[in-house]
Amino acid sequence: MVLALAVLLLGACGGRATTHHKPGTSHQEATGGAGTLLDARDGSGHRLREVPAAGAPAVRAEVRPDAEGGWNLRLHVSRFRFTPESTGGAAVPGRGHARLLVDGKETARLYGPWAYVPPGARGLTVRLHADDHTAWAVDGRPVETTVALAPGTAATAGAPAPGRTVAITVTGSSVQPPPSRIELKKGERLTLRVTSDRADTLHVHGYDRELPLRPGESAVLTLIADRTGLFEVETHDTGLLLTQLAVR
Repeated sequence: MVLALAVLLLGACGGRATTHHKPGTSHQEATGGAGTLLDARDGSGHRLREVPAAGAPAVRAEVRPDAEGGWNLRLHVSRFRFTPESTGGAAVPGRGHARLLVDGKETARLYGPWAYVPPGARGLTVRLHADDHTAWAVDGRPVETTVALAPGTAATAGAPAPGRTVAITVTGSSVQPPPSRIELKKGERLTLRVTSDRADTLHVHGYDRELPLRPGESAVLTLIADRTGLFEVETHDTGLLLTQLAVR
């Protein structure tokens, strides 16, 4: 009888800690030990949960244009873990999910580091939340990162990298300057500005990046050299080698 009672109690308390709080209190109020629950709210109406700056979660965002339009978003978090299985439960330090705001409007919850942002967006914000939906905060401000978007460009919030711009002109089968090798450090930003006298498609091998070329117009493609190796940049239809990227 004693053994059966012990097993029953263990089963009742072995689930998420989120279900155990005094009657009349919310999950947010019951998990105040995970930081300090503030009366202040973020722009979407979620209460802030204040934690010390030392050891607080952090997030930065990397955004790349998608070949079919829009942007691919990658989150880099520190002192934080995505816990979709615990959403709606108690706030546990360093755990939870993210909220994606596009042009100031909340559009999605993110339970992992990758997301897609449709075309037309001008800017995005990613904010870290606890499992109980409160927003993690430091010094009364939500833990978040913001990225401004521009067509055809790539951006990284929180870690700007030096970069360079290379201009290439294609006339018939002639490429100027003549194809050579561009030496890049990993993480460096490169902007290719290509002008062609005919319609074609610019393709960066290894990065799977493409950009349409229109006669007489300058096409701009920006990327972060985050993969090491030797990669060719060419035109699809005419098969011309424009340059090579040597990333080390």
